[in-house]
Amino acid sequence: MKNIKGPALFLAQFAGNEAPFNSWDGITKWASDCGYVGVQVPSWDARLIDLDLAAESKDYCDTFKGQAAENGIAVTELSTHLQGQLVAVHPAYDTAFDGFAAESVRGNPAARQEWAVDQVKKALSASMHMGIGAHATFSGALAWPYVYPWPQRPAGLIETAFDELAKRWTPILNHAEGCGVDVCYEIHPGEDLHDGVTYEMFLERTGNHARACMLYDPSHYVLQCMDYLDNIDIYKDRIRMFHVKDAEFNPTGRQGVYSGYQPWVDRAGRFRSLGDGQVDFAAIFSKMAANDFNGWAVVEWECCLKHPEDGAREGAQFVKDHIIRVTERAFDDFADAGTDEAANRKMLGIQQ
Repeated sequence: MKNIKGPALFLAQFAGNEAPFNSWDGITKWASDCGYVGVQVPSWDARLIDLDLAAESKDYCDTFKGQAAENGIAVTELSTHLQGQLVAVHPAYDTAFDGFAAESVRGNPAARQEWAVDQVKKALSASMHMGIGAHATFSGALAWPYVYPWPQRPAGLIETAFDELAKRWTPILNHAEGCGVDVCYEIHPGEDLHDGVTYEMFLERTGNHARACMLYDPSHYVLQCMDYLDNIDIYKDRIRMFHVKDAEFNPTGRQGVYSGYQPWVDRAGRFRSLGDGQVDFAAIFSKMAANDFNGWAVVEWECCLKHPEDGAREGAQFVKDHIIRVTERAFDDFADAGTDEAANRKMLGIQQ
């Protein structure tokens, strides 16, 4: 068994225009002060990282990592959640997602997609330069508007959507193979890869690509009423990243999974700071340890109630308290009487 690394923090929800959140040096010092030893970096945030330069220059990446190390922080992974989203966008979401892209490609879906693919590839190259073996992203979505359809879906619609999704991602996955980096899709509502079944549909169409892996986040499974513990055992060979995020689901006679278009604080399903929701993290960390997960436990803070800085500080200690230092020997070794093959055969009543 292997020890999970951590605690680490995803910086996307904390980067901002005020110090210490507006610079790489400042935010890594702050993360260290909160009790973290690693950070996951949103590659789209130019306040923290120059992605173009990171993709081209190992020297830049060494300096980037070195500055974080001086502050007691490791770079755990890079993220292209926003760029990955733009690899596949249904026209219904063109306007909503345009803001994720560079201004030069907004209003031009074809150019935006080309830009997004290039961005993800650059982040994979940067990951290689940093010696990082896993990368976080979203799959994007073509079929999501039809997840609960009326009128019924025409035959072949979903198959066509997943064929196209795999076609768009396969060249990126091949680039990831060349970089030695796993592409870890966060399984997430709003993405075509939003549960195990849809992940498998995609995986099959990529030829079971070795780099098409998963980012495990139990909060998204709680809100879908999925068995998030069974999911770990099913996909243990594909889970290469772990977001530690809490959630709660409290359905009423008025609302359930879809939550009636209510704001987050009024929804039946809500994200919460660690320890304030319903996720059984003791069981999750136990399964991760038993399954030899040796990646990072990365806190992703999202909560409709608690202040983010409080959630971050509490989250660091929460993860420290849950990481299991795995045993190097069996608990009953003290009773080992020592045997050999002859003794074993004798115990079983097998004649010599």
